Amino acid sequence: MTHFAVVAPPYYSHFQALQALAIELIERGHRVTFFHQSDAAHWLSDPRVSFRSVGATSHPPGSLERTQHEAAHPDTPWGLRRIIKQMAGTTAMLCNELPQALADNGVDALLCDQMEPAGGLVAESLGLPFVSVACALPVNREPGLPLPVMPFAYATDERSGHMYRGSSQVYDWLMKPLGKVINDAALRLGVPPRNALHECLSPLAQISQTLSGFDFPRSQLPANFHAVGPLRSPLTPKQGEWPIDKQRPFFFASLGTLQGDRVKLFERIAKACKRLDCQLLIAHCGKLDAAQERRLIDCGATWVTDFAPQQWALEQADAVITHGGLNTVMDAIAARTPMLVMPIAFDQPGVAARVAYRNVGHQLSRRASVARIEAALRELLAKPLPGFDPLIEDLQQAGGVKRAADIVEAAVVEHATTQAHTL
Repeated sequence: MTHFAVVAPPYYSHFQALQALAIELIERGHRVTFFHQSDAAHWLSDPRVSFRSVGATSHPPGSLERTQHEAAHPDTPWGLRRIIKQMAGTTAMLCNELPQALADNGVDALLCDQMEPAGGLVAESLGLPFVSVACALPVNREPGLPLPVMPFAYATDERSGHMYRGSSQVYDWLMKPLGKVINDAALRLGVPPRNALHECLSPLAQISQTLSGFDFPRSQLPANFHAVGPLRSPLTPKQGEWPIDKQRPFFFASLGTLQGDRVKLFERIAKACKRLDCQLLIAHCGKLDAAQERRLIDCGATWVTDFAPQQWALEQADAVITHGGLNTVMDAIAARTPMLVMPIAFDQPGVAARVAYRNVGHQLSRRASVARIEAALRELLAKPLPGFDPLIEDLQQAGGVKRAADIVEAAVVEHATTQAHTL
């Protein structure tokens, strides 16, 4: 039995994917504990998954809500810079507190989200095996590809390559606060210097929620990289309560757990659906009040709710209007549901670009007019998208959470074998 620690950024979607992997490992006889600030504990729904709080001084109870609100609205360069500084502060806290917390709790190995470098840095310093998990688009860099946070389409011409390189330089400049924290922590922890997320990945195994056929064409991924597809627990899907008329088009709209308060965007979506005489279910993830829900009904939404069973809604929908969160997009692929992606932040622009490139949906600016949203939805209804068949085949072979757990267990054995041979 191995005791795994999970180290991830404080976002619901990341915790959910890693919890699914944790549950699979627990059912195989292992123990799993998440380590983070105390407010993040409520995202874990299975009592078998343990949680240990760290950072009580710098990240006290009640502080996460403000961080989440700011992360949901990186609408200006200053807002983006603020989020990066918050990321850096969390990484610094984890690098400071994890070594003792892991020792106190008898941790044997780590599962480290690619977006939180502290896990890999601390694991390396303690000589513990760790596996990197990409819950968002992989941060692995490759010449000739745009970074996952960039909205660029895939191309191989000289102009595109120049644009990719230039945007990477801008990104690295913006990320300097986090890079400094990474470098300072590496020196303090006694590991080789580095200053970026992609330099903190596991030499044992790297797991990605993406499908190989969904990403842009890659040729330089490491041999230990495994695209396993969505990390989900095999639960019985919940059924929705909304009486959908099968004779009329039905759309599902969700902007995820962070950005569900963007009522103006929901209003434009509702008005576009009203023009199409379509049914629309909006799920705002608890971010809107009753008056705002009524406004959306007045604009043209058929139903507005806090949460809806996502897989059920996607299976019923003729199309989904989404912000481009990777979890939602992977679920839409599994349901063969065409997508209209209106990205807002993080890797969502990159996800939208891949949705369009792989012909499973369209991308549109979040500032698009009602008329443009209407036209995009009308096109999704009128023209079948050819990209689903190869991705469904890819999905069926990817392995999901069970293959991910196999890879994790093999990595721990490989580390133990290597350690034994060096003694």
